[in-house]
Amino acid sequence: MESLLSPLTGSITKLTSFTLLFLFLFSCSTFTPTEAYDALDPNGNITIKWDLMTWTPDGYVAVVTMFNFQQYRHIQAPGWTLGWTWAKKEVIWSMMGGQTTEQGDCSKYKGNVPHCCKKDPTVVDLLPGTPYNQQIANCCKGGVINSWAQDPANAVSSFQLSVGAAGTTNKTVRVPKNFTLKAPGPGYTCGPAKIGKPTKFVTSDNRRTTQAMMTWNVTCTYSQFLAQKTPTCCVSLSSFYNDTIVGCPTCACGCQNNATDPGSCVDPNTPQLASVVNPRGKGIIKPMVQCSSHMCPVRIHWHVKLNYKEYWRVKITITNFNYAMNYSQWNLVVQHPNFDNLTTLFSFHYKSLTPYEGLNDTAMLWGVKFYNDLLSQAGPLGNVQSELLFRKDASTFTFEKGWAFPRRIYFNGDNCVMPPPDAYPWLPNASSRPIISILVQAITILASLVFLLAYA
Repeated sequence: MESLLSPLTGSITKLTSFTLLFLFLFSCSTFTPTEAYDALDPNGNITIKWDLMTWTPDGYVAVVTMFNFQQYRHIQAPGWTLGWTWAKKEVIWSMMGGQTTEQGDCSKYKGNVPHCCKKDPTVVDLLPGTPYNQQIANCCKGGVINSWAQDPANAVSSFQLSVGAAGTTNKTVRVPKNFTLKAPGPGYTCGPAKIGKPTKFVTSDNRRTTQAMMTWNVTCTYSQFLAQKTPTCCVSLSSFYNDTIVGCPTCACGCQNNATDPGSCVDPNTPQLASVVNPRGKGIIKPMVQCSSHMCPVRIHWHVKLNYKEYWRVKITITNFNYAMNYSQWNLVVQHPNFDNLTTLFSFHYKSLTPYEGLNDTAMLWGVKFYNDLLSQAGPLGNVQSELLFRKDASTFTFEKGWAFPRRIYFNGDNCVMPPPDAYPWLPNASSRPIISILVQAITILASLVFLLAYA
C-alpha cells in the first residue's frame, strides 16, 4: 500500500510546488509599478470629499474638498488638476473657488450659458488675489496644498460648483466616474467614488449642526514610478574619519545625452547662462538640470562632522541643480536609528514620524519660514544647510560598517538614490584588521619553519 501511495505523494508534491511557482510568477507578472505603497507613510493619501449642500431646480450645489493626508508629500506649483467623467449629461452652471480649463460645446443653450458643458471637465484652483465674491474657504492658492505634518492648516483645498441636468434627489443623482488627479504631473491613481455618511457641519458658535444632503468620497494614492521615469534626487556621503567622499551613483537620475539629445543638461560655465535658463516668452516645460555625473535635480549630502564623548554631529546640505525650479515649502525625510536621541537641530524644523508604533527612527525636516523654506534654483544660492546633534546610546552607537549614515532619504516625498553600501566611508582600520591578522599569522608560520630547519 505504501509503495502504491509514494508515487502519488511525489506527484502531489511536484504538483503543489509547480502550482505555488505558477501562482508566484503570475502574481509577479500582474504587479504593476503604479500600485502605491510608502513604507514611511503607509496611510498617506489624498481624499476628495464631494458634499451635496442644496438642491436646485435641475440639480444641486456641491462643495468639493481635497484633504492631503500625506505626512510629507505636498502639491507644489503650478498646482493640482482634477478631472472626472459625468455619469449622465450633467453640466456645470457656475463655480466658485475654482474653474474648468475648457467650456466645451454649450451651443444648445440659449440665454443662460453654463460654465462648462464637457462630458469630462478638468478643474483647476483659482490664483491668489481672486475677488472675494468668487472665493470660498480653502480656495485660491494656485493649486498648492501643503503636507499634513508640515502645515495641516494649508493641507486642504476646496471649490464649489452648481451642477445641472443631474437629478434632484438622492435616488436620481449619479456619482461621477474616472476621477483623475494631476499634482501637477502624473503620479496619483484615484479609486472609484463611494457613497458615505453625509458630512456634518458645526456652526461657528457650536450651537447648531447641519449636514450634507449626500456625500461621496474618492481616495487617490501616489506612486513615484508613475510620477516620473527616473528618480529626482540622490544622496552623497562623507565623514571626518575618512578622506573619501562618496558621490551620488553615476547616472542616478539619468545620463548626459547632449550628443543625441541636445539641451538635456546645462553647462554652468556657459556664457550668458541667464538668457539660456530663462528664455523670455517661453514656458519651461522640462527640468533644466546642471550637467553632472548623476544628473539629479537635487542632491542631499550627509557629512559625519564631529565626535564628542557623549554626542556626535552631522551636517546636512541640500543642493538644487535645477535651473528651472525653486522648491518652495520643501521637506526632507530621513531614516536613521539615532533619531530617537536627537538633541539639537540648527536652522531646520523637525518632526518625528512614527509610521509604526514603538519605532522612532524617522524624522521630517523642513526650512524656517522666510529664512530657508525656499530652495533657490541652481547657482551660488541654490543650497540650504543644517547641523544635527545626536546623543550617543552606548548600547547601539558605532561608526563601524556605515552605521552613522542614513538608511533612507526622501526629498519632497520622493525616494532618493543612495550609494551602494560597500562604497560607504569606513573607519580607517576597518579593512586593515583582517589583512594585518593574516600577515602576522603568515610571518609566525614562516619564522617557525625557519627555526625548525635551522635546528633540524
